[in-house]
Amino acid sequence: MATTQRDRTEPQSTAGPHTPWEDAVTETDDRTGGAGGAGAAAGQPVDIKRAMLDGMGGPSGMVYSALPVVGFAAAVPFVALPVAIGVALAAAGALAVFRMWRGEAFMTAMGGVFGVAAAGAVSAWTGSANDFFLIGIWASLAGAVLTLGSLLVRRPLTGSIWNAMHGGGHGWRADRPSLLAHDLATLTVTAVFAGRFAVRQWLYLADSTTGLAIADTVTGFPLTALAAVVVIWAFRRTTKRLVKDAPAA
Repeated sequence: MATTQRDRTEPQSTAGPHTPWEDAVTETDDRTGGAGGAGAAAGQPVDIKRAMLDGMGGPSGMVYSALPVVGFAAAVPFVALPVAIGVALAAAGALAVFRMWRGEAFMTAMGGVFGVAAAGAVSAWTGSANDFFLIGIWASLAGAVLTLGSLLVRRPLTGSIWNAMHGGGHGWRADRPSLLAHDLATLTVTAVFAGRFAVRQWLYLADSTTGLAIADTVTGFPLTALAAVVVIWAFRRTTKRLVKDAPAA
């Protein structure tokens, strides 16, 4: 029986075009079988976007982390401080249960509960609602000092992390474009940390609990996403230049 033109034509994919974000994920999976440690140990590229998002609890995790803070700030003007802390803990606990029900790992889901518990403990110990935000304020300062220090000694932190993720054997600092990319990425992270510290410390000194809650949300996920874009760009640029099996730019 003669075949028709349709029979001879190969089936067409119904999938839409890949985005750059999808390429960042899929360009490594075919060679490494995922983002596991075996690929990194063999010097192969790893799934950078997925690893970073997993480390931050994923996009939903970053949004969930803001909800207990909002609950605390909304409750504290109307109830005693211990009750407001309880509201934040209850919100964090409910979200953790919901996330585990959705299949997230226990430690990822519980990370928000541990953070809220630590913040609440500091606030309860000092008796100040503003001190609920104290750990985050000083963590931002520590992050800014650490990343700035890595720049001053010419070992930008994002480059050191990239090298560790890819087996630790790449001479990335000798490659000027790669070093420049990580200078820019680490500088961006430094600016994010420094900006968070400056804004939150100013609001802390101004005794604005509501302002601190707003700043915690506004300078949280949006700035983290901005820094992640630059860091992933630097990681991909370095991978394409230094990893043998990386795709051409």
